[in-house]
Amino acid sequence: MTIKQKAYNQYLEYLNDRIQNYRAMILDLAEDAQNDAKGSAGDKHETALSMMHIEQEKLNYKLKEVLEQKQILESIDVDKVNKKIGIGSLIQTNTFLFYMSTALPKITIDGKDIVALSPSSPLGNIMLGKEINEEFEFNGMKYKISSIE
Repeated sequence: MTIKQKAYNQYLEYLNDRIQNYRAMILDLAEDAQNDAKGSAGDKHETALSMMHIEQEKLNYKLKEVLEQKQILESIDVDKVNKKIGIGSLIQTNTFLFYMSTALPKITIDGKDIVALSPSSPLGNIMLGKEINEEFEFNGMKYKISSIE
């Protein structure tokens, strides 16, 4: 398995874990609201229910974002090798190893740090369409692309 395939799998597992956690928290809140409704009445009850509802809306929004990230990741053909940087590219520069997909936390695979980057991010946008040996500057830092998978 290539480092690109390992990165893809690790990011997919990360997103699936987050989806599962958000769904569990939403379910717990719904159960708490039901239990609270059975034994409470009055202003305190209404306030507690309102707070739970607000929290549930926040969690639903976060869940939606993670589901969208997963959809982007799943649209990538991990076996495709690009000559130019595009979605799904694993890019080795003189400073970092980037995975053009969606903005996700840095991971380490086979001793190499990988930064997942969204093509719509400022750095991702600059990198799109670039080829091996091209150089560019971002935030005062110079990058040179040494390989693209």
